[in-house]
Amino acid sequence: MTENMTSTSSPCAACKLLRRRCAKGCVFAPYFPADQPLKFASVHKVFGASNVNKLLQELPEHQRGDAVSSMVYEANARVRDNVYGCVGAISSLQQKVAELQAQLAIAQVEIVCLRMYQGSDLLTFNTKMTSFSPPVAPSSPSR
Repeated sequence: MTENMTSTSSPCAACKLLRRRCAKGCVFAPYFPADQPLKFASVHKVFGASNVNKLLQELPEHQRGDAVSSMVYEANARVRDNVYGCVGAISSLQQKVAELQAQLAIAQVEIVCLRMYQGSDLLTFNTKMTSFSPPVAPSSPSR
């Protein structure tokens, strides 16, 4: 059993989709396992197997995993939105953040207004209390 092949000797998802034999040094095998065929299918559809192969060959091995993750993310975004891809998702999230920031600013202004209103009521109450003099009980005649 090689490191590219599973215990049932099935080729990686890339070789399976491309209908070729999965060689021992297959550049796709570590990143596109046989049990995740859609992962390579979307990358292949968007970037093409040849381009992915070239990119992976040019990168040092320690960077290949991150590159594949990025390609899979972009490919899935591009499949969902073939015009904007990731940019569409980012733009949508930025718009949502702006809307939520506006809502937060409005809520903060409302809180300040409520506190000022409560403070003015309290001030009015304190003013009335300090100017209030309890009635003096009639003094009893001294004996």
